[in-house]
Amino acid sequence: MDFQLKDKVAFVTGGSRGIGRAVSLLLADHGAHVVICGRTRESLDQTVADIRNKNVNAWGFQTDVSQLEEIERFVGDAVDAAGRVDILVNNAVTSSTAPFDELTDDEFRYHIDVKLMAYIRVARLVLNHMEVQKNGCIVNIAGMTARIVAPLRMTNGVVNAGVSNFTKQFAGYASQHNVTVNCVHPGYTATERVMQMFEREAKEVGTNITAVVDQRTGDIPLGKLIQPEDIASAVLFFCSPLATMITGQCRAVDGGSGQSVGY
Repeated sequence: MDFQLKDKVAFVTGGSRGIGRAVSLLLADHGAHVVICGRTRESLDQTVADIRNKNVNAWGFQTDVSQLEEIERFVGDAVDAAGRVDILVNNAVTSSTAPFDELTDDEFRYHIDVKLMAYIRVARLVLNHMEVQKNGCIVNIAGMTARIVAPLRMTNGVVNAGVSNFTKQFAGYASQHNVTVNCVHPGYTATERVMQMFEREAKEVGTNITAVVDQRTGDIPLGKLIQPEDIASAVLFFCSPLATMITGQCRAVDGGSGQSVGY
């Protein structure tokens, strides 16, 4: 199927690893030029090279999205390099896996800055360019803790719930410029960050990571961890002509593990 992404330009924050990398590569598979940002030069360079191997253009910018000035520099440099922006995938993430009594104010603030505030700031800057084009697509990635209780991931829950609300609120505003805004909730996805979280959970309960993975997999009706490529496919859908009249929606890719009824 032609997803009509040839020569579109996509910005992906946190695009060098895990879900962001999978999203970047899939968009490139469908002809999009991709600009990514991340914290580690080595992984940025590797992902940029892998994207370019798909015969599209790619750029990587080392960026700390917790800092407004670095976000402003990233978006400015990205537009200068690529010439435009048609798609934004907000994916940058951090995580604090700890019980409430071990979480400090600084950990809450940092998580809010890296994810919620970064998503808001990047979207605000990118929308300025999409307004001119009268067209665009923004997809926010926000974990399932937006919908479920996870005692060892309270900062995640607070931030992801904020991203979900921002998605709905911002969609109404952006629609006047023919820009769609949607959100994907990944369930337990086989990324380096999630495996580190499982290791912390294993330590907390005095077991091993294999037992934790088996337990989490058992909680998923489809019987396996989600892969980064599964999340990328949902993003591709929202960026495609199939979703031109879908905006302000939050959809879970969780293998059926979420127990809430979403409307």
